[in-house]
This record gives sequence, structure tokens and C-alpha cells, in this order.
Amino acid sequence: MVVTHLPTPAAAAYAPDARHRVAVIGGGASGVLTAINLLGRSADPGLRVEIHEATGIVGRGIAYSTNDARHLLNVRSRHMSAFPDIPSDLIEWARRTGRSHDPQAFLPRLDFAAYLQDRLAQVADHRLTICAGRVDDVVPVGGRFEIRTRDVTSTADSVVLAYGNQRPRPLVVDGDELPAASWYLPDPWDLGALRVLPADATVVVVGSGLTAVDTVITLLDEGPRRRVVMVSRRGRLPEAHVAQLSTAWVQPVPEGPLTADLLAEHVREQVRAAAAQGVGWRAVVDGLRAATTPLWKRLPLDERRRFLEVHARDWEVRRHRMAPDVAARVRSYQDDGRLRVLPGGLVSVADRGDVCLVGLGAAETVTAQALVNCTGPATDITRSDDPLLLALRERGLVTPDPLRLGIDTLDGGELVGDDGRAVPGLFAVGPPRKGTLWESTAIPEIRGQAAAVADGIITRAALAPA
Repeated sequence: MVVTHLPTPAAAAYAPDARHRVAVIGGGASGVLTAINLLGRSADPGLRVEIHEATGIVGRGIAYSTNDARHLLNVRSRHMSAFPDIPSDLIEWARRTGRSHDPQAFLPRLDFAAYLQDRLAQVADHRLTICAGRVDDVVPVGGRFEIRTRDVTSTADSVVLAYGNQRPRPLVVDGDELPAASWYLPDPWDLGALRVLPADATVVVVGSGLTAVDTVITLLDEGPRRRVVMVSRRGRLPEAHVAQLSTAWVQPVPEGPLTADLLAEHVREQVRAAAAQGVGWRAVVDGLRAATTPLWKRLPLDERRRFLEVHARDWEVRRHRMAPDVAARVRSYQDDGRLRVLPGGLVSVADRGDVCLVGLGAAETVTAQALVNCTGPATDITRSDDPLLLALRERGLVTPDPLRLGIDTLDGGELVGDDGRAVPGLFAVGPPRKGTLWESTAIPEIRGQAAAVADGIITRAALAPA
């Protein structure tokens, strides 16, 4: 792989034999899987793929950037292959590299980053360049695009937005965003900031999803005298995977008009029916996985809103589960009295210099040395301060989906502009497509999107004038 800052704004001076250039913006899992598919599915020597990653280090992104080996994948390795047609690929890689021989294992997230890097290296040749630096603008020029960073401008025929999850949305208390303070940690993946907290610190973690769980593990495993209060609106932790899982229980949702309430009742009925046969609810949830996106598309917009308001959390705590070892750690923290999980959310936060006074929904006040924002990724691009998204919105090249879960795209990944039509040559892969597809954050779904978008770009390149 070549890592470089492109040396000149004159694209023609760089790789003049290139016939079709693809700029992949984002070097996390979504971007790497897109590049792997582009290079692996096309033998065209005129194809050029440039991964633009701010850090210059690919394969990590937010999801896999952790250096804490106790942060585990929440999916078994047998389901995490980069290649849907080679389901054993990650398993064989883990065996060969001495990480694990168990196809049921939940590997450390940092190992999966290494796996993605290795798989990209396997297909990398002179056609791949990794460009360190943040892309601030994409400008249509004469049927192509200028990719602008602070220092360099290059050109591309196709562009893939693969920027992954955004940092958490700002915490809001009493209608106001929480201002900066020494005790406020707005980025839960800043592990250095977590690790330097006092050895006996009391920490309030806002949010109770998988990111919050990882944050708690780092805090409490490395600080046996620390205490954590985890608070969210409902105070519900993700459910746990179990050691042995029954075959997926698949019972199709009946055809016809569908509402969020009808869908939720269907799931409850299937859980009851499975239980009568000695099958657990996890098999029902997993059996619905392949049907989730088609079901989402069947729901009218108002019913999607209803699902988000009423049923989404019930689904997510069952769908996105903790690895068994992680769940055991969390239970031990609770049993030891070092972790409490409370509903009701934040009521108030008062700055007291080196500490904060946190009012909780359970009519309780906690004095904390730190408050960590684990509320989940920001999704509403109309409130984003990201320079690239601001520029793309200003140019009408990107629009939010109606539910503000990401950006509006067609089924094939093409971006929808502010005129309601597809923007030729602009695509998206991964979490930004959640509003369109709902299931758009896990590797099995992202690898499928990456393959489909790569095929679309390869077809587009073949049809382009020589």
C-alpha cells in the first residue's frame, strides 16, 4: 500500500494512465471494505482507488480504534468475514495469526482492525493510494469531482462517502448544550482521558449501549476503586449473547399493510411460539435479520417514526448484544456495587470546579469527577459541524433522510441531492445509510453494501467514454 499526500493539485500529473479514479472518503471498516471490493472485483489496470483517511491509518475508524483488548466484537467471528461468500475467512485468519481457534469467539475489536488491514494489503497493488488528511470539500467539475483537503486537491470520477459513525451528539441539559469543562468527556473513545482519572473516581456515564459498556470496562477494570453510575432514559443494558444458540427461527411477516405496532406484535408472537418449542428469543431476532431492511422499507414514514419512538430500544437491546465475557464483567461490577444502571436520564449538571454535581432522574444527586458522553453517534447532518458535510449540503449534493438518521440514498447507494434525484458518481456505504436501510451499522450489512457499490462503480467505469 502507498501512503502519501498527493504532491500536486494537477491530477493529470499523478498516475496519468488512470482511466477511472475512485475517492473513498473514510478509512474505517466501510471504506476499507469498499476498497477491497473495488480492487478485488476489477482487474482493470486503469482503475485507481484513493482512500482518504484523516489519520492516515486505515481499518480502524471509531468502531475499531480502541487499544483496549477487553473491548470485544459483539458478533461471533464466524459472522464477521470481510467476504460474504467466504464466511470462514476471519476464522482462518484468526487461527493463522494465533488469535483464536474458536469460530464462536468474540474477538477483540483491535484484532478486527488488524484483519481489515491485512485483507486490504492482500489486494493492494499500484492502483491503491492511502491519502492522509481530512477531506473538507467535494466539488463537481466537468462530470468529475475535485477532492479538496487543506493542502491538496485531486480529482475523482466516482466518490464514496464511507465516513462511518460520527462522534456523539452533544449532551443537552435543560435545553442547553453542556459547555466544555475539565470533568466533561465528550468523546468516549478518548481512552487516555479515561485512564488518567483518579483511581477512586466516581464517574457518570450517560448512555447504556455498547459504547457505554466498553467505557465502563476500561474505567472499572483499570481502577478497582472507581465507581460508575450509568444513566439513560430507560436504564436498559444490551442483552447478552449465550454460549449456544439455536438455529434461527424464521417466520415471515404476513404480506399487506404494515404498522410498527403490528410488526412489534408479530415479533412477540414469534417469541412466544418459539418458546413453546424450547427455542429462545435470540433465535427469533436473528431469524429476522435478513428481513429487517425489507420490513423497514414496507413501513410508511409515519410508522417508521412510531417505531423509533416506541419500539426501537426494545429491538436494539436484543439485536445488538454483548459478548458473553463482556456481560459477565458487567454483572460482576454490579454485584460488587461498583456499577449502577439507572433510568430517567440527566436532570441537571452543575459545575463545581474539578467535579460536577449531577442530578439524575431517580431523584438522586451524584458528585462526580467525570461525566462521559456515551449517548451514541450523532446522525442529523443538519446539525453537524463537519466541514465536508457542511460543504456537500451547501452544494446540494447531500440531503438528510426524512428521519434524520443519516443521508438520503437510493437502494444502490447513490446519494440523493436536494433536487430529489440521484447525484451521478456519488455513493455512500455504512452507517450514513441507516435512514434508508435501518440495518446499516454491522459488518454483515456493510460488506454487502460495499460489494454492491463497488459493482456499480465498476459498471459505471466500463460505460464511461475512453
